[in-house]
Amino acid sequence: MKQVLQNRKTGKASAIEVPVPALQRGRVLVRTATSLISAGTERASVELARKSLMREARERPDLLKTVVEKALTEGLLNTIGNVREKLAASQALGYSASGTVMEVGADVTEFGVGDRVACAGVGFASHAEAISVPKNLCVHLPVGVGFEAGAFGTLGAIALQGLRLAEPTLGEAIVVIGLGLVGQLTVQLLKANGCRVFGVDLDQSRVALARELGAEAGCLSNDNAKSTISSWSRGRGADAVLITAATDSNQPVELAAEVSRLKGRVVIVGMTGLQIPRATFYRRELALKISMSYGPGRYDPEYEERGHDYPFAYVRWTENRNIEAFLDLIAEGRIKSEQLITHRFPIAQAERAYQLIAGDTGEPHLGVLLNYDTSSKLKREIELAKGKVLPRISAKSVRVGLIGAGNYVRAMLLPHFKSAGAEFCSIASASGVSAHDVGRTFGFTRAVSGADEVIGDDDVNLVIIGTRHDLHAELAAQALERGRHVFVEKPLALNDEELNNLLVVAAGSPGRLMVGFNRRFSPLAEAAKEFFAGRRAPLSILYRFNAGRIPKESWIHDEVEGGGRIIGEVCHAIDLMQFWIEAAPVSVFAQAVSGKNGGIVNEDSVFIALGFADGSNGCVAYLAEGDKRLEKERVEIYGEGKTFVLSDFRQGLFYQKGQEKQTTLRSQDKGQAGQVRAVCRTVLEGRDAPIPLNELAATTRATFRIKDSLRTGRKEVMSDE
Repeated sequence: MKQVLQNRKTGKASAIEVPVPALQRGRVLVRTATSLISAGTERASVELARKSLMREARERPDLLKTVVEKALTEGLLNTIGNVREKLAASQALGYSASGTVMEVGADVTEFGVGDRVACAGVGFASHAEAISVPKNLCVHLPVGVGFEAGAFGTLGAIALQGLRLAEPTLGEAIVVIGLGLVGQLTVQLLKANGCRVFGVDLDQSRVALARELGAEAGCLSNDNAKSTISSWSRGRGADAVLITAATDSNQPVELAAEVSRLKGRVVIVGMTGLQIPRATFYRRELALKISMSYGPGRYDPEYEERGHDYPFAYVRWTENRNIEAFLDLIAEGRIKSEQLITHRFPIAQAERAYQLIAGDTGEPHLGVLLNYDTSSKLKREIELAKGKVLPRISAKSVRVGLIGAGNYVRAMLLPHFKSAGAEFCSIASASGVSAHDVGRTFGFTRAVSGADEVIGDDDVNLVIIGTRHDLHAELAAQALERGRHVFVEKPLALNDEELNNLLVVAAGSPGRLMVGFNRRFSPLAEAAKEFFAGRRAPLSILYRFNAGRIPKESWIHDEVEGGGRIIGEVCHAIDLMQFWIEAAPVSVFAQAVSGKNGGIVNEDSVFIALGFADGSNGCVAYLAEGDKRLEKERVEIYGEGKTFVLSDFRQGLFYQKGQEKQTTLRSQDKGQAGQVRAVCRTVLEGRDAPIPLNELAATTRATFRIKDSLRTGRKEVMSDE
């Protein structure tokens, strides 16, 4: 299918062939009929990408700070690689579309196949022939509302949310500064609300259009605007001012203050300068609000991505219900979108559309629509090496099929598989965009829509699973049932039931099950094992993570989708301890901090005591409160008069008989390259998996018991369940 993607290096936007997105739980798959280009927001995206890295860094110091911090903690070469990876990735454009439901995912009862819908959301309602949209970002189109009008739904919600914050009442005098798409819709909404409306813009034609659509009066934004508005408001000043302009200038907020009445309201809807003229705001005791896009629910992953609606009685107007209300007004004829449309382009001519909104053609524009041929057949498979002679698939080679193409897979796995000589066959990702980008970068033969196509690809003998955690066990089992070897990024499973089912399948499959517990393959971890070889006494191991906080709303913290950081990250420490001790964990006890800050997750800072079958002890301190400059991982091993200290997988200190020996690597090595080489040997030579199945199970089950211990406050004893 075609989708509009932006090249982040050049800013160029064009229609590219990518696979149809996968249908996911809580979503609907929509065949797009029309999408609306947001000239303000999307023009800004194009302009930013066209700027040099130095100019972009000056304008986004927050991003520059993040890059510097990453370089200090992870090294310059790793950081440069990550920045290049970001620049190479395509940017999906668009966030307001309409179309017809093709398929309905699990947990969706509100929609059925064939329903006409309006869709919203950056990364969801993109300019693409098919889009996968969470149910809370979809709204039924009312009878009589066509797809072109429906494509205005998201921008209408933005305008309506600004209006709700302004709290206009019947007969009030309201000024709208900035008469682009959102401004013109705001004028009509205010008129429908019974307000007197005055429009201000730099373009006389837009002022004239606003008057046609319901504004009582208007003027250009110039030195006379203040006196003109004063006369229009009968010398009283505006009751409220809505700023819907898109500019870096501070002029709109200054004008808003000057034309407002005493105790007036100013609402900023667009992206504008925010140097607040305090004296004017103070003398008039003005209220200032900044509208957050479509309304309540915006930027809340629980609402937008996981489908948890807010109670109607307590949150009357969510972003979904704002879109619904706006479309009802279109159906009633009180909002007119047709007069706002200046251009229509087929999706294949998207590049021309973006040249238009970027100002390259010098042609005036307002509402720019992309239309789609809904009768054409959508491709679920895209040949990525079209026109090239493909190498013959070797029977004696590692032939990779990849499911999920996230940052870690791209940066830490695929380069090592490529260096090991693996051949890349099929790739699938949830959106299709990353499958296209990563597939081209690493030379995959084809990009496909779903996991089934990868698992069913007979060219593939190794399936790599790099999806979100909730799919790991299910997809691994499916691939093993087909006889494929499987390498799944950690964790292996999220609960005992998933783990038990997977172990049964793995035991009966000719394929090998391998998991991304990479730390044991690092050179310094192997050196530590050799240092304690032949020991007769137990070991005591301290493993400290300086993990840092991640947002509470992150998918990793979601019990269904991510399982939390203990299951997803502490597993590394447990596996590495097993490797050194050569015995399974038999008991765990865990205690987390008990803070009163509702914005953090307590179990992100936890002490864990582990007992092992040979009498050894382990203690994991997984801490999120430290400074970023401190090394992320530190391990100390004590036993038989020896001590080993591992510092962030860069330096190892060996202490024996009063002597210190130091080994320092040129760069950090957490074992990813070593593990990939071991995985490839398993596939090529028919060896056993690098980590035995019972050790994979013991590590994974220990993380479950840690969660149990945190819940019960008791020591938990391990058992094969």
